Amino acid sequence: MSSETLNAAVLPHIPALLLLPRIRVQNANAISSPMTWGFPAMTAFLGLMTALERRLGRNAGIAFRAVGVVCHGFEAQVTTEGYTRAFHLTRNPVLADGSTAGIVEEGRVHLELSLVFDVLISADKLGAAERQALVDLVAHALAGMRLAGGSVMPALPMAQARRGKPTLELEAQDDEKKAQQFRLLMRRCLPGFALVSRDDLLQERLVALQVETPEASALDAWLDLSRWNHRATPGQDTAEGNPTHWKTDARPGWTVPIPVGYAALSDLQPAGSVTNARDAHTPFRFVETLWSMGQWVSPHRLKKLDDLLWYAETQGDAHDVYRCCNDYAPEVLADLATTP
Repeated sequence: MSSETLNAAVLPHIPALLLLPRIRVQNANAISSPMTWGFPAMTAFLGLMTALERRLGRNAGIAFRAVGVVCHGFEAQVTTEGYTRAFHLTRNPVLADGSTAGIVEEGRVHLELSLVFDVLISADKLGAAERQALVDLVAHALAGMRLAGGSVMPALPMAQARRGKPTLELEAQDDEKKAQQFRLLMRRCLPGFALVSRDDLLQERLVALQVETPEASALDAWLDLSRWNHRATPGQDTAEGNPTHWKTDARPGWTVPIPVGYAALSDLQPAGSVTNARDAHTPFRFVETLWSMGQWVSPHRLKKLDDLLWYAETQGDAHDVYRCCNDYAPEVLADLATTP
């Protein structure tokens, strides 16, 4: 066999779906951006995907393209008193002079997740035994990594039976078999909720706000979608006068504000030119967070694989926007798009 034929056989090029079910994560980062808290940012999961591929190495015969996240359990480490919540903070050690060090807010959360990866595998991994060996290798590598700043923990003994085993399946070829394969995959992720992108809600709300307030910005629309809005409406005339009725605006599902990437604040600086940078061998750039809207959707309501998966994309002439993208389309929008 020539070297060209060998490289073609080893180079990952066959699409497959990798499922890592019911992963327990302890003390993950709950402060996902300067303005939001709760579930970790999607950049953390795309970063995990990149780090996992690098840890496995080129000879593993697998390449990662996108990741989907289904949350089964969420336990924020907070103290709740009415509407007020406070994070459980650790006690920092004292300074050299004996004074108390400043406390840096560190939000933590315990999670139970299922991760679905869209991957490419090499031709020498087509056999069932070879794929199982690759799955075991990936699961072993993940067990020693950090996920969103948290520690990946072994499954509890009582949860072993319902957890199931990680699987690596070749992606079906025709549309009907793809749909059936995706339904079976999502059935394994129940009960739980998948996080998808709802950029369309932000655009719709911005247009609606600008009808009444032309100077409204995207930030106004984002804040309006991120809260519960109660509006007063005059009531009917009664013997007691004209009481005011309060009505809460309807929400299109379980929507949440989420960070979706970063936008550049400066030009790309040469490696090592910025003092105190974490990595002196990688070009450096100052960035700020990008925000959008997300929605938690039960996996059985997703219609295709693209609805679930998130992938990284650079935008702009100078690639100065680093964004997490998801191609979820609500059923109403999907119906409009297919209407002639």
